[in-house]
Amino acid sequence: MKKKRSSWIYLVLGVMLFSLITVSALPLVGSVVEGTQFAKNPNSEVVVLSQQELAKLEAEASGYQKVLEREPDNNTALSGLLKIKLQQKDIPGAIAPLEKLAKLNPEQTEYGVLLAQAKQQTEDYEGAAAAYSQILGEHPGDIYALGGITNLYLVQDLPERAIALLKKTIAVASNEDSPNADSIDRDSVELLLGELYSNQERYAEAIALYDELATANQDDFRPILAKALVLKKQGDLIAAKPILEKAYIAAPEQYKDQIGDEMEQLVKGIKQAENLKL
Repeated sequence: MKKKRSSWIYLVLGVMLFSLITVSALPLVGSVVEGTQFAKNPNSEVVVLSQQELAKLEAEASGYQKVLEREPDNNTALSGLLKIKLQQKDIPGAIAPLEKLAKLNPEQTEYGVLLAQAKQQTEDYEGAAAAYSQILGEHPGDIYALGGITNLYLVQDLPERAIALLKKTIAVASNEDSPNADSIDRDSVELLLGELYSNQERYAEAIALYDELATANQDDFRPILAKALVLKKQGDLIAAKPILEKAYIAAPEQYKDQIGDEMEQLVKGIKQAENLKL
């Protein structure tokens, strides 16, 4: 039976992933790809714990560690200790419980992704790559792992390796004879590839990919939004405005606030440019 996943893990996963990934537009388009949303940039607010709160966390961590001395495979204690280490921003300290949780719960790939991210933050790039590769070996379409390893390659200045991986994943998804084809969301992987093109300033390739996606699935607002953001990044605000408006109309309610904020910024940018011409 598939074990229930803790909701807090997804929150931590989203915050960590989007704080690490440098691909252009991922805080907005990427969150849509994931099916999550952030009304605000998760890194815009820094939570400062009081001494009392820190002491409480230390006491709770100590309690979990005592349980683990007796029961090293106790999932509850491991999850509790992990949560505290992340609250304390003790990334090196989070690695041990993450390694254990990833091993004990291979079907819950978010533990493996968090482990890879933690290793990346400690500059253990080889360990991070191994963790991502293990996930993708079993789940080649895992969008968290694909996004994470894309970032890892970018940090190491290996964009072509990231592009090759995403293209290979898209090819698998397109091959009806592949046993993994049905498990891969091809559109989401292509959106990630488009964002990677944009990050590398390969704007024409990004826009062509987004146009292809928008034509293939006219009910999907994501490629429309992505194209508008690429045009905005290029400085073509006039061209981006009607496309962003189209994305706003097509988007589900839960994303309209985010896109609305982008529209406001775009309109301000256009007005500022017009004022400079006067």
